[in-house]
Amino acid sequence: MTDLTAQSPASRAISVSELNRRAKVLLEEGIARVWVEGEISNLSKPTSGHVYFSLKDALAQVSCAYFRQRQRGPTINLKDGDQVLVFGKVSLYEARGNYQMIIEQLEAAGEGELRRRFDALKAKLAAEGLFDADHKQALPRLPARIGLITSPSGAAVRDMVTVLKRRFPAIPVLIYPTAVQGDFAAAQIVAAIDTAIKRNECDVLIIGRGGGSLEDMWPFNEEIVARAMYACPIPVVSAVGHEVDFTIADFVADVRAPTPSGAAELVVPDQAEWLKQLASTSTRIAQLGRRYLENRFQAVDWLSKRLTQGSPANTVARQRDWLRNLRLVMVSAVRHDLSLRNRVVEAKAARLMQLSPAVDVQQSLGKTNGLEQRLQVAGHWAVDRLQQRLRLAARTLDSVSPLATLDRGYSIVSDPGTGKILTDASSVNKGTAIHARLANGSLEATVTKVNDSHHENIEST
Repeated sequence: MTDLTAQSPASRAISVSELNRRAKVLLEEGIARVWVEGEISNLSKPTSGHVYFSLKDALAQVSCAYFRQRQRGPTINLKDGDQVLVFGKVSLYEARGNYQMIIEQLEAAGEGELRRRFDALKAKLAAEGLFDADHKQALPRLPARIGLITSPSGAAVRDMVTVLKRRFPAIPVLIYPTAVQGDFAAAQIVAAIDTAIKRNECDVLIIGRGGGSLEDMWPFNEEIVARAMYACPIPVVSAVGHEVDFTIADFVADVRAPTPSGAAELVVPDQAEWLKQLASTSTRIAQLGRRYLENRFQAVDWLSKRLTQGSPANTVARQRDWLRNLRLVMVSAVRHDLSLRNRVVEAKAARLMQLSPAVDVQQSLGKTNGLEQRLQVAGHWAVDRLQQRLRLAARTLDSVSPLATLDRGYSIVSDPGTGKILTDASSVNKGTAIHARLANGSLEATVTKVNDSHHENIEST
């Protein structure tokens, strides 16, 4: 085993980077993420978007780094001297050995406290059921009177009154004046709600103000205001700030409007649309009335017709018509029966005619005449065919006949004594008599010369 104390100082030394790395690990693992409040100094905003500053109090300061990817919300308004509340972890910048705090969340110190109070009260009231939907009341479709709990000199009241007059000017509006910011505003808001409840002259209340900071709108986050709104038997619309602003009053109210003008839009219908629906309803009622009267008139006409039809004269007339119809039906039935019987007799007569011997004889004669005609046609056809064959044979015979050859300038030479046809010149001697038949007539000649060529010398006698 090696004795470390025996080693030289150089062998036991570590690098600066190793030292800073160990210090960073100890800081990050030894101190959890914490909230720290202090004043900004030495603020730096390089082009990278990161923010660097020192956070100090009366006795100490710490370097802080607020990296761009961690930033939530604008940081452009940060300046030296701002009192802020930051949340993050403690670390160490190894390259320089600087101890610093890496910020993950930053907010104004006063606003941060208010936000924590807001979250705590919200959780408390929610647990008690003040936000439950079952407790919320529906707004009247057409209120007889509207109450505004707000500052009588603010822009919000002017906006609401303008919208209410434009949409439905016939509905009266009452203003319960109160402060909407400051230390005494919450108590005045509660007093205005109590006044509206006691006087009981409005069908709906709008409680609100225009936009502002969280501190400006804080009266609407007070518990006394929330409980007064919850206990109010009159439907309440919360209209505090802008659409992105939320207060405790928004959660307790029966209906939350995004803005004061939006609240005015919610509590009254559009007069033009209302008049249009009223006109449509009036037209519908008139149509239903006319339809009812028409139905009653038809019922009276029907009863009158039934009374008329039930008289003795009408009864006799109906029976007379009934007898007349019966007579027509009977005559038609008899005619139909006779027609059927006639068709049956005609069918039987036709059947008898088909079975008569005369018909068979007539059919046989017809068949005989047909066979005779076919026989004649076949005989003529056979004779014509034989004649055609005969003419063809005659033409063929004529084409091979010796007489046809004679007509072309040839002759038939034969021995006059024997009648034998001479075909070979070598079989005939000089001085022999020969017989030559021509196309027209014949010649008797004597052979004067015999040779094997086609040239012959013949002497006629």
